[in-house]
Amino acid sequence: MQYFLGADLGATKTHFLIVNETGTAVGFGKSGPGNHETVGYDGMFEAMRSGLEWALKAAGLAKADIAGAGFGVAGFDWSSEYDVTAQTIDRLGLGAPYKFVNDAVPGLVAGSEEGWGVVVVSGTGSNCRGWDREHRREGYVSGHGVLMGEGAGASELMYRCMQVVGHSWTKRGPATKLADALIAHAGAKDLEDLIRGYTMFEYDVGPDAAPIVFQVAHDGDAVARNLIHWAGCELGELANAVIRQLEFEDLAFDVVMAGGMFEGGELLIMPMRETVLSLAPKARFVRLKVPPVLGAAVLGMEAGGMRVTKDIRDRMRETWTAVR
Repeated sequence: MQYFLGADLGATKTHFLIVNETGTAVGFGKSGPGNHETVGYDGMFEAMRSGLEWALKAAGLAKADIAGAGFGVAGFDWSSEYDVTAQTIDRLGLGAPYKFVNDAVPGLVAGSEEGWGVVVVSGTGSNCRGWDREHRREGYVSGHGVLMGEGAGASELMYRCMQVVGHSWTKRGPATKLADALIAHAGAKDLEDLIRGYTMFEYDVGPDAAPIVFQVAHDGDAVARNLIHWAGCELGELANAVIRQLEFEDLAFDVVMAGGMFEGGELLIMPMRETVLSLAPKARFVRLKVPPVLGAAVLGMEAGGMRVTKDIRDRMRETWTAVR
């Protein structure tokens, strides 16, 4: 029996999953953040070392038993980072062939029916990546949010939200119930105090406040609804950029939606869907319902020379909870 490893290195946690050649999950490990942008490459290695140790122990296996490995790596955004990322993974001493990709890609592999298409990530931040059917061509955006004019995760939504609340205060824009909701959230005395404290970095109105925007929108506030519509259109434009890069316009493919912002439902999803369908009318929209580490395990099987069938993918989805 052959065994394969998947690893999902995120900004807050790292997951490892070991599966056998049938796709049956046999071991799981969890450790701390693995994004080199926040913990450095030594921290990335420590997260991998610890998570791998736990997964191997749970599976009753040794490193030598692993026949292939796949890694989704948060912060692996540019080709210039390839060598140092590979060197850090090599420190694990696996001895098996491996693949590594940006951490958005395993969500695409795990969530799409055939392991290719486009993934739109909207969580604390936002990102978008795409792969063709053969996993040879990749499309992507920078993933750097406000800095590069890309939205919209919760961070970008709240930047925009505070701008429109500020416009309400100066009478540049219409009144909105978002003002009262965020005054209460920040503990400010009134709207002027909220704006003062926000611009002086005394009040933190960050991504954790995004559910407030959705609640106010559901209560009927037009400004909040327009904000979420803007966010959905922005996510659709990220997808369309990747679709153009990969020339998917006339193809039938999955658009996988990953991240907590999509819990907001149709207020966000509908404008994104309309934006994408205007360019790629055969696109199908699916929510990511399993952890991205399953997609990393698929990449591990591919790295080890396995042809990953639908039965193998289904088996992985059925069994991963037993070892979580």
